This record gives sequence, structure tokens and C-alpha cells, in this order.
Amino acid sequence: MEKIEEIKERVILIGVSTENSHETEESLDELEELAKTAGAETVGKVIQNREAIHQKTYIGKGKTEEVEELVRVTDATGVICDDELSPAQLNNLEAELDIKVMDRTLIILDIFAARATSAEGKIQVELAQLKYRLARLVGLRNSLSRLGGGIGTRGPGEKKLEMDRRLVKSRISQLNSELNEVKRHRQVMRKQRMESTQPVIAIVGYTNAGKSTLLNALTGAEVLEEDKLFATLDPTTRVLELENKEQVLLTDTVGFIRKLPHHLVEAFKSTLEEAKYADLILHVVDASNPQMESQMETVYKTLDSLEAGDKPVVTLFNKMDKFTELGEKPNLRDDRAKEMLEISARTGKGFGEIKESLQNFLHSRQMYVERVLPYTETSVLQLVRKYGSLLEEAYEPEGIRMRAYIPKEYYAYVSGLKSK
Repeated sequence: MEKIEEIKERVILIGVSTENSHETEESLDELEELAKTAGAETVGKVIQNREAIHQKTYIGKGKTEEVEELVRVTDATGVICDDELSPAQLNNLEAELDIKVMDRTLIILDIFAARATSAEGKIQVELAQLKYRLARLVGLRNSLSRLGGGIGTRGPGEKKLEMDRRLVKSRISQLNSELNEVKRHRQVMRKQRMESTQPVIAIVGYTNAGKSTLLNALTGAEVLEEDKLFATLDPTTRVLELENKEQVLLTDTVGFIRKLPHHLVEAFKSTLEEAKYADLILHVVDASNPQMESQMETVYKTLDSLEAGDKPVVTLFNKMDKFTELGEKPNLRDDRAKEMLEISARTGKGFGEIKESLQNFLHSRQMYVERVLPYTETSVLQLVRKYGSLLEEAYEPEGIRMRAYIPKEYYAYVSGLKSK
């Protein structure tokens, strides 16, 4: 039998700098990581400084010729542009270079297609892919049939590239109906969580900041951990038990990234909105990343767009184990956070401080009560154990002496001011 090996794509990355060339370099470095995650090898990078992106070909004629020469020298199989291209830009640049042209959005969609495992995730990815490809159907059909697969050609959204627009729109309509059903189910689950009075803590952060590692270490959730962008897509909710047996719900969310395609933001809105309905946000930051500040800015912009910017935030500067005692630590600061902690999800550093911070947050939402319960009202004690923090219980002749923190909505009942 002949062994068939998948040919690894060799790509050239192209970026246009209209203001800050340093930011464009950082963005291209991130694009290289995205390409690597998608299975491609970067063989060259090209940045053009322009007042604005070229309307017809993304880059100007001179740079196009430079890229064409670089393609020949490096034997590249494709180019990836750092912004989302219009159908005209994609087709024109492809015609000029006579090579497969992709953009940042297509790469991210491709990674999401490979990572989606749940039914909801697959629906969301296919919907985003189809919306992206609807306007580019003709151009993609030509390029993909000529080059035979590779990045951007896998996942549920590419099943029938030859579908006409009518069939694509019909499929989008069907997927929207399925996604609405999933959204309704998520809303029911969310409502049940809110009615349980258990606080919901959303873990957010830039992709690959260590959110899944933190969730696993704190709760034993067994979520996939990889040193790759977007290693996990599907949100996971687990119970974390604090001191005094109090419990909170920790929810991991999709990692944020700069220039996150609007197709994905729309498709994953119900998932991303977990942050909007959370009581507190744990913002995980990769403190070892040189682009830490710009990544934090991206996270907050995304939270603002989801109407979650007003939530209280505790920022966790993660991966502190990468700094030695003699190594110079970056300036760790977050003006939007109510508290900042230095942690390592890998070694467990700072976990005690995280739990203490969550405990303090719970108590800020609770009221202190001290009472002697008649033995006929032991159900009150059970309620306190379930929803509050029982500090002391002593069985005396006259009843059960109790000191506790309880949610404000239960104060009147627990304190005996009104019956249930």
C-alpha cells in the first residue's frame, strides 16, 4: 500500500500598517501562530505601510510584485492576509499572484472547524463559515478546486462548495433555527442557575492565557489543555467549593483574540454572553506574553461589545512560574479590575488567594445573621448550609445557636422576621 501524506502548506503572511507598524508586527506574529495551529508553515512575512488598505488588492502594485517574487523564491503554496478581505480583494489578489489567497478570518474559521466537538459548536462554526463564504462562493470554488484542499477546506461548512446561493441561504436558515433552539435551551439552563442563587463566575481571557488549565486545577474539570490557540471552544461549567462548604459555579468561555471575525462573534454570541450574565468575571492574563497589554485591551473591548463591561473583575496574572526570582517582572496593572492576583495555574501558586477573593465577594453579597433556632426550625439550618456560609452552630437547651452569612434575599426568613 502506498502511504499518502498530507502536504504541509507553506504560506507567506501579508499585513498592512496604516498607523502603528509595531502593532502590525505583533498582529503578524499572532497570525503566524494561527497559521501554525491550522497546520501551515510560515516561510515569509511582508508588511506594507500605507495610509489605507488598497481597495482592489489589499496591498499596492509594488508590494504585490514583491510578494510574487517571494512566492517564487520560497516555493510558497499560499498567502494569508492579516485582515478580512472583500470578495473583490480576494479574487483580484489571487489573479495577480496566481496562488491560493486566504485571510485571517478564514484561518480562524478553519481552526474553529477543527476544534468544534459539541453539537452547538458545530452548528455555530458551520453557520459562521457559510455566512463568510456566501459572498465568496464563486471565487472560493475556483481556487479550492484548483489547489485541492488544505486550510479553509475542512469542517462542516465546506461540505458542498458547489451549492448555489439559494441552497446556501436555505442551509443558513436551517442552521439559524437549530441555533435558536440551542439558545433557548441555554437560556433555560442559565435561568435555572440564576434561580439557584449560586453565584456564577465567568473565566474570560485572551486565547491561550491558561483559562482551561485554571478551571481544571481548581475543579478537576478535565477540559482539554493545549499550548495552541483556541484549544477549547465549548464552554464548561463546574462547581468550585470554597471554605465553609460554600459553592460557586465557574464557567470557562471561548478565548478572545484581536480582529475576531464578526461572523464568529454573532454565531457564538449565546456562548460569549455567559460573561454578560455572570456575577463576577475572572480575567486570566498571560503575564509572560510581551503583548499582554494589547491582549487585555482586546478582552475589555470584547466584554464591552457584549454589554458585560460593567461587571466586577478580578484579574489573574497567570504563568508567573515563568519568571525566576532574579528575572525582571513586567509592570502588572489593570485599572479596570477591582482586585489583581499573581498566580500560576500550572503550579497552583495563588489558588488560596483566588478562593479567598471569591469568598470575600460572596460575603459582600450576603448579610450576617446570629440567631437561636427552635429545634422545630431545623429546615432553616439546612437552607443556610445550602445557600450561605455557616460560621458556627451550637446545640443548646433552648435551641440551635447559629452564626452565618446568608444571601440577602433569605435574610428576613433566616433571621425570623417573616415566615417562609
